[in-house]
Amino acid sequence: MMMMRKRERENPCGVCGHYHKYEEGEVCGICGHRMPESTADKSPSVHLSAFPSQILPDFLFLGSYDNASRSELLKTQGITRVLNTVPACQNLYKNSFTYHCLQDDKILQFDDAIQFLEQCERDKARVLVHCMSGKNRSPAIVMAYLMKSRGWRLAQCYQWVKERRPSVDLTQGEKLSHV
Repeated sequence: MMMMRKRERENPCGVCGHYHKYEEGEVCGICGHRMPESTADKSPSVHLSAFPSQILPDFLFLGSYDNASRSELLKTQGITRVLNTVPACQNLYKNSFTYHCLQDDKILQFDDAIQFLEQCERDKARVLVHCMSGKNRSPAIVMAYLMKSRGWRLAQCYQWVKERRPSVDLTQGEKLSHV
């Protein structure tokens, strides 16, 4: 029995990198990472990447709170700034990254987010845009940014982002009707 516990400690979670029984639904005691309810009843072969998705080379990354909670991983990607689209999510590494947090959890503040991203691009800084799952709020912000900065149409932005992060699933309320 003791040997089994030691072996478990040698295998960190493939998503957050900390030691907890992710497949069994155990919440990580370090970062709070847990298996999303939608995948909890599926097989353990469901793979959620610990890496954020690169949307624009050497600049714009899209991810989840799990991605944002792994400072070493972000540093290896060269990310120095983080746009947090969920006020309830803690900014964990204020000494390591420059954070910008949207203040309203009911309405996406596109203008505020786009201004921050434009400044990041001017500064040639790599930035992670994240929400809780990386499927709704943050992709909507990224698409709005692509529309404004690149002049792309919504369908083109959606396809571009979806190809780079297949888990994107915008709900009706986040269909960029405010852009």
